[in-house]
Amino acid sequence: MQKILITALLACAAQFAHAADAGKIVFVAGAAKAGDRPALEGSQVEEGQLLSTGADGYIYVKTADNGLFILRPQTQARIVTYRIDQQNPANTRVKFELISGTARSKSGDAVKHARQNFRFNTPVAAIGVRGTDFTVVTDNDTSRVSVFSGGVVVSGFAGGCRPDGGGPCEGATSRELSAAQRGQLVQVTRGQAAQVVEETTPGLGQPARPDEPLAKKEEGEQAKVSVEAAKNIGLITAIDAVKPGTGVPVNPGAGNPTPPVPVPTDPIITPPVPPVPELPERHAIWGRWQPVGTSAPTLDYAAEGAKSELLALNGYFALFRTPGKEYVTPNNGSVGFSLRGSEAYVNTEFGGGNITTSKATLTNGTLNVDFGKRSFNTNMDLVTKTDTVRLRGEGTVTGDGQLYGAADGRRGYLNIRGLLSNERGPTGSAATIFDGRIDDRRTVNGAATWR
Repeated sequence: MQKILITALLACAAQFAHAADAGKIVFVAGAAKAGDRPALEGSQVEEGQLLSTGADGYIYVKTADNGLFILRPQTQARIVTYRIDQQNPANTRVKFELISGTARSKSGDAVKHARQNFRFNTPVAAIGVRGTDFTVVTDNDTSRVSVFSGGVVVSGFAGGCRPDGGGPCEGATSRELSAAQRGQLVQVTRGQAAQVVEETTPGLGQPARPDEPLAKKEEGEQAKVSVEAAKNIGLITAIDAVKPGTGVPVNPGAGNPTPPVPVPTDPIITPPVPPVPELPERHAIWGRWQPVGTSAPTLDYAAEGAKSELLALNGYFALFRTPGKEYVTPNNGSVGFSLRGSEAYVNTEFGGGNITTSKATLTNGTLNVDFGKRSFNTNMDLVTKTDTVRLRGEGTVTGDGQLYGAADGRRGYLNIRGLLSNERGPTGSAATIFDGRIDDRRTVNGAATWR
């Protein structure tokens, strides 16, 4: 009897353990459900709860970190996981699933600091973000993604990219899309690689409501957004509030007459416009954010994250990009770099959970980038206490100078995240963080600077 009672209590605990609040519904229109009940404004959305809309339905969800998740008509979706760790962003986990229809996702504050742990799944594709506002339309066989701001990386489910994974799937078969690529979208069809194509239907799927918040008001455009929706969603600082359907700005002091503006009688002297200071070159910062044995971290993760953009976490190491002038990848030519600085560790598995970590040295390193082919390759020697191992890596280069390389399970090859910059003038520089398997028992994790 006691065992039965304990089992029942554990089952109840498991039932309630998953029901964490992922966000709150701030707007509903038309036919819309949360689970098996009508969706109501002000109600909480739990992790895993199915959200669905009918032919005229809309649901706006404000996520736990002030992000935005919008379902347009004829859509089914759920927020699978929304776990935020403000103290340690590496523990943050966010996952959306769009089963069918059209949805829009705008990254919240916590997601922007843990992009490596964000995943948006469709039946055929995995979507990761670069700090982003994007829209997805999908059925069971084809998904299409367009970007309002920031960028996305999209991959079909193949090889190591699986629906049950977390974070973006990055590699040779993935494709990136940024807001700068107007009129284009990423398309994934079941069984095929992701590809960037021209958008033939502006608006991507179901059209947005007139009161759907704009990601960014274009120059010369009048923003059209519901004042109440903007206030609830917390985007009032990013959009202009106007009366729906009129294009006339709302008077925040309605009911109180606006005092007349005095007409100046003296000529207005316009002061000279000071020159706009030139932005510094953006550059890469990498460091070990976790202790190894008695060695303290070399990078203050929280302090660096407060002023720079996190690009990747890989084991002991983090890679950031500082604010400043955007790096633009050349359309042709190539460049070669030599290894200038590095730090690496080898983990050896002895079975039974017994793992030892030892420091290693990198030598004879080269990094070659082919801008015309948007590709790179790298080689280096890893010197351990017992032997020297040749490590290799290869992958793609994005338009803003990021490097993505996948080992695809090959021994001696590396999973790589990196960044090119003009920090040191035309000759440039680069930084990479990486991991890979050496043999049956050993793996390597490290970082390097290239010039």
